[in-house]
Amino acid sequence: MTLEPPLHPIHGLHHFAWRCRDAEETRHFYEDILGLPLTHVIKKDTVPSTGEHCPYVHIFFRMADGSHIAFFDLGDDTAAEPSPNTPAWVNHIALRVDSDGALQDMKARIEAHGVPVLGVTDHDGYIHSIYFMDPNGLRVELTTELATAPMIAGFRRGAHAELATWMAQRRAVHV
Repeated sequence: MTLEPPLHPIHGLHHFAWRCRDAEETRHFYEDILGLPLTHVIKKDTVPSTGEHCPYVHIFFRMADGSHIAFFDLGDDTAAEPSPNTPAWVNHIALRVDSDGALQDMKARIEAHGVPVLGVTDHDGYIHSIYFMDPNGLRVELTTELATAPMIAGFRRGAHAELATWMAQRRAVHV
């Protein structure tokens, strides 16, 4: 019998990385409009993990909790392409703000910079969200949690049963 290595807690998100078309345009959007400071830039000609020759700049924007959103500019003026088999609303990153008031303020700020915003959308009393596209075609969601701790505990207690119901419905359709 092989012993499984110990499980260690994952403490949070360090960064989410996406391809960008133009590092300065991306910096302007995330730093000047959304208020996330540019905190680190890595410029390399070779990919450290693979050894592949591919000149790039990797830029990091820090959020208040210490996590980051990061981008790769490969120097070819090309943005990431949407997934052809996935609706445009599915792939996105959701960033948290403190309150409904902060969400409304950010909506007004983003719109003042000429960026169209969808929402405020209520997600079953769990969160309120707004949605917009960054200059790279990445769908960004700003959200604030509405649910109380007891509500979240209830969601967690029912999560496995909800998922099992969904999976049973999927299987029934594919039989």
